[in-house]
Amino acid sequence: MPFGRIGLPIGLLFALFLALPVVALLTRAVFGGSLASTLGERAVLDALSLSLVTSGASLILTVVAGTPLAFVLARRRFRGARLVETLVDLPIVLPPSVAGLALLLTFGRRGTIGAPLQQLGVELPFTTAAVIIAQVFVAAPLYIRAARAGFAAVDRDLEDAARVDGAGEWQAFRLVTVPLAASALAAGLVLTWARALGEFGATILFAGNLQGRTQTLPLVVYSEFQASLDASVAAAAVLVVAAVGVLVAVRTLGWRGAGVRGQID
Repeated sequence: MPFGRIGLPIGLLFALFLALPVVALLTRAVFGGSLASTLGERAVLDALSLSLVTSGASLILTVVAGTPLAFVLARRRFRGARLVETLVDLPIVLPPSVAGLALLLTFGRRGTIGAPLQQLGVELPFTTAAVIIAQVFVAAPLYIRAARAGFAAVDRDLEDAARVDGAGEWQAFRLVTVPLAASALAAGLVLTWARALGEFGATILFAGNLQGRTQTLPLVVYSEFQASLDASVAAAAVLVVAAVGVLVAVRTLGWRGAGVRGQID
């Protein structure tokens, strides 16, 4: 097949183009400098700790608030459902700088919600809480989309069978719906955590870049680029390793989900 013979080398070259920058970064991190000592620098350690804490907090908030919303969107048809779905998905396609500006205009000192909070003595911009809010805003839609698809794919006859056997609504949801949608939920969690961990644009506009307070790993990559290239590369290498782990996890969960769906079918 002529196209196949031409497409193979072009495809391989393009794959090499996509992989080479990441390989170059990891090579520089491992062989081009003292990675271990660089990772021990205060700025990198503070950013790593803050990133893990804030991304974990944003993940918990996303699960608590996003799971009911995803279930409603998957199971209930109501007037305005399409609008709600569009609004939920909107942060995914917004440029990060626009997301940060929108958050600042909403929760800033003179913002729609920020002004009343200011009168109550609550300040959100340029705090650790602002980092979490920014992460939730940009990352939560990924979990909601995955959870919505997972809940929609569950066979309702199995839930009805559980109710016939005496299970209540909460028991049917916890013991039947969640386990059957588990692969989609887990994949959504992993993607959401990775997106929160790598958030940059909304964070720097809404939360700033204060070491130990709002400076996450992506901000270290940016701020240390001029002062200490090794620190910037080390922080970037951590994010690359996390991204690779996320891809492996999502693919594994996807294969398991396919196996579960095959057994159900």
